[in-house]
Amino acid sequence: MSQAKETNFRVWLEKHDNLIKAIVAMMMPLLLCILRCALQGEWIGNVDITNSEWNDELFYFKQVECILEYGYPQGYFGFNESHAMYLSFAAWSPVLLFPWIIWGLLFGWNLMSPIWCNIVVMMLTVFVFVRLVKPNWKQVLTLTVLFAVFSPMTRFMLSAMPEVLCFAVVITELALAINYAREAKNWKLVCMLVLVVLMTLMRPYLLMFIIFPAYFWLKKNVKAGSLGIIAVIGITGVIYFSINHFLSAEYLTPLFDTTWVDVFLTEGFGAGVKNMCSRLWRVGANVKDMLLDGIFNGFHIGTQYAGFLILMLIFMVQSVMDWKKKKYQELHLHFSMVICFVGMLVALFLMYKPREGGRHLLTFIAVGIFVLSITETKYFRKAIVTAVTFGYLYVIMAIDPYECQVPFVNEERQAVIAQWEELLAEEMVLDEETAISYDNTIIWTLWDAVGDTRLAMKWQELYAVPKGFGISCCDDYYVKDHFSELKSRYLAIIADGMLEEMCTEAGLDEIGRSKEVIIYRLR
Repeated sequence: MSQAKETNFRVWLEKHDNLIKAIVAMMMPLLLCILRCALQGEWIGNVDITNSEWNDELFYFKQVECILEYGYPQGYFGFNESHAMYLSFAAWSPVLLFPWIIWGLLFGWNLMSPIWCNIVVMMLTVFVFVRLVKPNWKQVLTLTVLFAVFSPMTRFMLSAMPEVLCFAVVITELALAINYAREAKNWKLVCMLVLVVLMTLMRPYLLMFIIFPAYFWLKKNVKAGSLGIIAVIGITGVIYFSINHFLSAEYLTPLFDTTWVDVFLTEGFGAGVKNMCSRLWRVGANVKDMLLDGIFNGFHIGTQYAGFLILMLIFMVQSVMDWKKKKYQELHLHFSMVICFVGMLVALFLMYKPREGGRHLLTFIAVGIFVLSITETKYFRKAIVTAVTFGYLYVIMAIDPYECQVPFVNEERQAVIAQWEELLAEEMVLDEETAISYDNTIIWTLWDAVGDTRLAMKWQELYAVPKGFGISCCDDYYVKDHFSELKSRYLAIIADGMLEEMCTEAGLDEIGRSKEVIIYRLR
């Protein structure tokens, strides 16, 4: 290569340095997913959600399938035969499903679709983050390492769970905030606010990340910013509660515990504060036990709390250092993260069940590693400590197969599902004239007693339910107590359980059975 060409090439590299970093970093999620599968001796194309033990995936997948085929489910998705006031979605906001719906419209919908969509969304998110934040190569490498050792990131990409979609929206808002701090443009502020509305409709607690655009808007114009933020929160709240009220089915148990608020209203402020502090203490003690169980025994929810608290502590320390060094731009970023982390922890302690709420911490951890990757500290000490700790928590201690192993093709299960698909295509005929009805709904009985043991149903076989049908997730007590008045037309139960005896005695029409599951026509 001549000196002139070499010079031109260097100039080209310097000119497109950020674009090259973005393209290289963008490949990271895909490559890590391929590596994750290879470590289990499999190829990414062999991932099979029908062999997963995460039952939320069935609801998400089948709802998207119904939307793409009919516009909305023709039967009710609900719990103990609950249903939305309008349409037929389950308890979680249908806003979560929109990226998958768009993917399905463009590329079709099959069992691999949510996985490819998750991966592509995260690839685009990393690309946008690097383009907007403009990290150096060391920071890109730091992000890669942190991304790799935080194994839940790849696990959720390789699933039909929408957590990655939440990660993507918040990380994009973060990237816009960092970019806005360097070069303020109104369109960036507008985009941040739109993303805040979107993420709140996906998961309400993500409203806390409004702190980024709120800070910039208030700094720009206190009066307009105050009124604008109040308006955004108000409008978002109205939309969220409208969706929750009109388009969501009642869950098996309340999604949020607000009983602590009732004490303020019925017993006064002092009693309310005392009760709230008592609750925080009790839940904190419970979380401490789970945390220790996670650190020493690999209890997955405990490791989620551990990762969350580690990052929260790091951002607290970094905020103090930023303040002492008068690095106010960095202080805004890190202290905002502290506020979001603390706010989420308090909200979780007060309104969520600690065990079930642990999964909601993952979005904060995912955003946290992106912030940490660009945090300039001496010799990258905080990033190195976090990477080593996360490697222990999420790689070495990732021993729970339910939470940590990626599901791959199980030929026996695939054969059973294929047999069900052929049978149910003839026996479960969708009634399109009545639109949304219990005639187009099948009950998925969660558990039943088989002998002296209470077992969970092999619900994975319900992937064979024809397109358009709703699925009502019911516990066995509900089915037994309301056996003579069940509203759904079809009933799926565990073979050899107590419910089979009741169905036999009632002379129900048996559609078919596998080794694990029996499906009846109730009328």
